[in-house]
Amino acid sequence: MPIRVPKELPAIKVLEKEKIFVMDEDRAMHQDIRPLNILILNLMPKKAETEVQLLRLLSNTPLQINIEFLHMSSHETKNTSSEHLERFYHKFSEINDCFYDGMIVTGAPVEQLRFEEVDYWQELKEIFLWSNTHVFSTFYICWGAQAGLYYHHGIHKYPLNQKLSGVYEHEVLDSTWSILKGFDDLFFAPHSRYTEVTEADIREIDGLEILASSEQAGVFLVGNKNNRAFYAMGHLEYDRKTLQQEFMRDQEKGITPKIPENYFPANDCDQKPQLRWHMAASLLFSNWLNYAVYQNTPYHLTDLLEEGRE
Repeated sequence: MPIRVPKELPAIKVLEKEKIFVMDEDRAMHQDIRPLNILILNLMPKKAETEVQLLRLLSNTPLQINIEFLHMSSHETKNTSSEHLERFYHKFSEINDCFYDGMIVTGAPVEQLRFEEVDYWQELKEIFLWSNTHVFSTFYICWGAQAGLYYHHGIHKYPLNQKLSGVYEHEVLDSTWSILKGFDDLFFAPHSRYTEVTEADIREIDGLEILASSEQAGVFLVGNKNNRAFYAMGHLEYDRKTLQQEFMRDQEKGITPKIPENYFPANDCDQKPQLRWHMAASLLFSNWLNYAVYQNTPYHLTDLLEEGRE
């Protein structure tokens, strides 16, 4: 699938080496089709890494997609240059009159704070409210998923006794959902978080359903029955070495982290991590784009103003 991105985005070079078809803006303008418009709200500190991870997964269907990136103007980013943000990212004030077929909200390393203590929480609430009438389907990841569940449904997050880090086995609970089409009964997914949401709280909300969970890691995927929102508590977008890099970063900070579970062969952190989740990752994002977005989104996105979400 051709994914359309800004012409000089550094992620293009990485993706082209992996033989992923990336179409720049100049070429895309000469194609007379209605592409999907996808907005990525990137809350991760190292934005370039997350760009590559997500663009890789969005490249697995025959659909053409226009990708735009959004960052929080109320937060000072320390790990991404201001030049990169100015060239490749929008501020919310620049796109709040636009409409999108889909939006991805990434995780963020702020989960040990109360939502109201996050410095960009007010701006994020404005984006979530706007998305009800300007985005057809939103895919929330990790802290982004917890924030979305809290804002839209009042579901709280709870602290874990220790960080959940590793690769865990998950069970598909309802294979009739199109976003899980083609999944085996069991699949693996990485988690990296200090907090959780509970099954009991989610089951109290009409319109939400738990689609996949893990005995060790808890709730993994929650779907809104109208296909307008999905909440993934793990990080299927992660690369092979992402958990390893996080583990080393925590060591350098003196946190004394546990070795990520079910990740290194023989639990030996000097060995190459095992990659066991990319098939599930590719399938999940492809299904979201195809079934939740492409086959359901209105042709004229301005119709969303009348439909709303909730």
